[in-house]
Amino acid sequence: MTDALRVMGLAVTAMLAIYATLGYEAAYEISYGAFTLMAAMVSLTFLWLWMQRATPLAVGMAFGWAGAASVMGWWWVYNLLDGPTGMENSVALFLFLSVYLVGAVMHFAVIGRSLGLAHGLWLAPVALAVLVSAALHVTRV
Repeated sequence: MTDALRVMGLAVTAMLAIYATLGYEAAYEISYGAFTLMAAMVSLTFLWLWMQRATPLAVGMAFGWAGAASVMGWWWVYNLLDGPTGMENSVALFLFLSVYLVGAVMHFAVIGRSLGLAHGLWLAPVALAVLVSAALHVTRV
């Protein structure tokens, strides 16, 4: 935990230094781009671990990180290209969000198995998240 807090301090310091010297846009593009690329590398690492049969959670982690990299990459490229109209309201984003969703669902499946939950009960948090999101959307519209 101490190492994580040190790394957090360094990350905040680095991002604020980039912001202070280069401005918001550069800080956004550099940090968002670097994290997108690291997320893709983490995803590939978990995919490799899954292929090595290292852990059943690895495939969920691979999908989760691939989804994160895809969604972040979408917005990174969107901003690098100054918001092209072809990316606005594009259904292609939902393909990337689906990858992210698969990773989350697989995580809940592993958690459910680890806790010995009855078959399918692990889907309750997924259903709750969708219902809360849908309710917030309906009340806002």
